Amino acid sequence: MRLTVLGGGGFRLPLVYGALLGDHAEGRVTDVVLHDVDSARLTAIARVLADQAAGVADAPRVTVTTDLDEAIRGADFVFSAIRVGGLEGRAADERVALAEGVLGQETVGAGGIAYGLRTVPVAVDIARRVARLAPDAWVINFTNPAGLVTEAMARHLGDRVIGICDSPVGLGRRVARVLGGDPGTVFIDYVGLNHLGWLRGLRIDGRDQLPRLLADPALLGSIEEGRLFGAEWLRSLGSIPNEYLHYYYFNRETVRAYREAERTRGAFLRDQQAGFYAEMEKPGAPALATWDRTRAEREATYMAHNREAAGAGERAARDLESGGYEKVALALMRAIAHDSRATLILNVRNGTTLSVLDADAVIEVPCLVDANGAHPVAVAPLPYHATALVCAVKGVEREVLAAAESGSRTTAVKAFALHPLVDSVTVARRLVDGYVGVHPGLAYLR
Repeated sequence: MRLTVLGGGGFRLPLVYGALLGDHAEGRVTDVVLHDVDSARLTAIARVLADQAAGVADAPRVTVTTDLDEAIRGADFVFSAIRVGGLEGRAADERVALAEGVLGQETVGAGGIAYGLRTVPVAVDIARRVARLAPDAWVINFTNPAGLVTEAMARHLGDRVIGICDSPVGLGRRVARVLGGDPGTVFIDYVGLNHLGWLRGLRIDGRDQLPRLLADPALLGSIEEGRLFGAEWLRSLGSIPNEYLHYYYFNRETVRAYREAERTRGAFLRDQQAGFYAEMEKPGAPALATWDRTRAEREATYMAHNREAAGAGERAARDLESGGYEKVALALMRAIAHDSRATLILNVRNGTTLSVLDADAVIEVPCLVDANGAHPVAVAPLPYHATALVCAVKGVEREVLAAAESGSRTTAVKAFALHPLVDSVTVARRLVDGYVGVHPGLAYLR
């Protein structure tokens, strides 16, 4: 089976390859094709994968290419993890927004809109190429903003594109462990959009154990979300929000922490990874050890500004484990390729799952996966406060898609202005001007 990875020079790719190395089932992935527009990054990551594969007799064969059509042609699965504009683009997204006093995070608020506007045209081009060159392939999208990009690609690939994210996986794992459940067997009632969802229940042996967690402040304080949001607020909600909802519920505090920080998260990652890739240009550098050391630092500093704003302290050692998107991707491929069936939290088209959204809206919910793809399970309606937020953000996503399709600057302004974290139409106009000024990829807006 052939897996093509778009964004194959990306820093997190060794997590995916490591999961493949542990898969010895019949019909497993035997060939991995890495595609990237940056040949130096491809070479660096290929060195890390070679170190990972050392001593593994049946390791999947790795080839690299900068030719997109060559990479796609003949693929059984296409894993999309591209970053349009690179980490310098992410750092610019943060700077422009913070200069206007609003959040510039990668997927949330103004930064997420800017990232979406320059990513959607590229993702649509990829979807069209896949439909033409590998019509039977399944696309697994991890490119952020994952829900928005998946919805853009679904307009050309239908249900053959499925979005994944490690945030719900990590949240479910932490809650399951503190409640004494096996993260691999519990059922997680999780509903929302990508980076905008709520864990509303966790069933162990058929019984919902979330009320037990919400009733115990000490137990709540033992998980990262409890320290981030505070036990009182979680009890008020009656659910455990995805960590990204901290940007909404504690927006002023987070924006202040971002503005006062020496470097934004994007700038930190830009500088950190520049050091890693520069080190990889040295022939004698230990590739896997250098990558692993860099990854550990990356995980330890995840959402550092939010934890600072909440007074949550450093991340606990048990929370430094990868969220597991690579395991979700592998489980998804197995279930489709072998009709082995699995229940996974995925980004898929809504259908009739959430009545407040139309059928084509991509949502993030538990899905039953088989040879025919991912099928969202029936879920209870969201409470009004969550419904309002989901509908508002989905409305913004639709304006982003419309702006990307039409090239309309006016529509782009509307997308920014309608976002709950942008507080003025005037600010929205200045944001568009600022982003067009720093991103050549947004020159299409007119």
